[in-house]
Amino acid sequence: MRKILLSLAVLWSMSLGVFAQDHHDHQEHATESHEHAQEAGEHADEHAQHTCGCDEAHEAEYDAGATAFHHISDANAFHLFGELYLPLPCILYAPDHGLSVFLSSKFHIGHHGTGEKAVDGYVLNHGEVMRVSTPDFPKEEVEIDCILAHKGDDGHDHYEVVYQGNCFPLDKKTTFDGGLMGGGVTSYYDLSITKNVFTMMLVFVLLFWLFRAVAKGYQKREGMAPKGVQSFMEPVFVFIRDEVAIPFLGPKYEKYLPYLMSIFFFILGLNLIGQIPFFPGSGNVTGNLAVTMTLALFTFVVTTLNGKKDYWMHIFWMPGVPAWIKVILTPVEILGMFIKPLTLMLRLFANITAGHIVIIIFVSLIFIFGNAGESIGGSSLGGAMAVPLTLFMMSIELLVAFIQAFVFCILSASYIGAAIEEHHEHH
Repeated sequence: MRKILLSLAVLWSMSLGVFAQDHHDHQEHATESHEHAQEAGEHADEHAQHTCGCDEAHEAEYDAGATAFHHISDANAFHLFGELYLPLPCILYAPDHGLSVFLSSKFHIGHHGTGEKAVDGYVLNHGEVMRVSTPDFPKEEVEIDCILAHKGDDGHDHYEVVYQGNCFPLDKKTTFDGGLMGGGVTSYYDLSITKNVFTMMLVFVLLFWLFRAVAKGYQKREGMAPKGVQSFMEPVFVFIRDEVAIPFLGPKYEKYLPYLMSIFFFILGLNLIGQIPFFPGSGNVTGNLAVTMTLALFTFVVTTLNGKKDYWMHIFWMPGVPAWIKVILTPVEILGMFIKPLTLMLRLFANITAGHIVIIIFVSLIFIFGNAGESIGGSSLGGAMAVPLTLFMMSIELLVAFIQAFVFCILSASYIGAAIEEHHEHH
């Protein structure tokens, strides 16, 4: 474990060295970059979508829903307090520009996680990296005026960065859904270590340390009663084995037990660390559709690859059923193969996300009743309501963290068990 931690520390130090060298090189060429920025700015004026100013960005009324979604979304930095952020590595690639690697602090993160600078044609908007789609926008580090948002004809939010009095449209992050979920396909690839990625890596290290400590405990205390962390982990492990794996998987449960244990403890770890409202918590990992989709796909792959002949027969051509009914049932069974992982994905996502949103909205009562800080009496009333409601909801969320990990595990076991089950002959 010490070697792993030492290796991570060395890698992090090397990364900081690279970022520091990059910053030093940038300072050496600051004058030259500024001249290029001015020239590019002159050309950009010709290709800007339209002339605008930051006076168009007016302070809107407090929106509890927008605030909630902002706090549960992924970001390229951890918000500590006020306008203090813990930066994370940005790894960005654009085919027409190449690879850009730097810390998100290079954006000069300000109010609501929005950067005050553009770097290599990228900006930070509410903690999310976006790229200026106009080719002539300066690719050096330049000061920006602000970032504007407006609703497009498609009903989605569209953003523009204001630079030298001109508006330039921004591309959102690349998605691989062809735009079905609103992201679209953009001009760059974001491979950054975001808040969610960092949280998953942290949970992986913590679980490795935990199970390594339990394994060493069994080696040193062979044949003896469990002690310390062993006494906590053993009942959980035995419960999953005896109440989930054996009943659903039967005699061959040992083959699939490592997978069931992995997803249970991984989801549980992510759920629990997400309950911490400050660093290293605050990551809404299992409330992210991409994460829950990937976990559900693992179950789908394990189920599909291990499906026996009887399993496929009961899907494509059920024995003992009239042919005219099979024509109706077969498409339903095929559709059910994909609905199962879909329900796994949506159930975990919806329950975790809903809990976080409710907590944030309860806290927002302070600002709603206080008219965003204008009324001390209203804020006091909102606080009196928000504190007990938030504490109650956090206790419910703690319970949900265990329940959702267990539900995902037991449903995965049931799907795998149905695929490997030995069916009897139909007469």
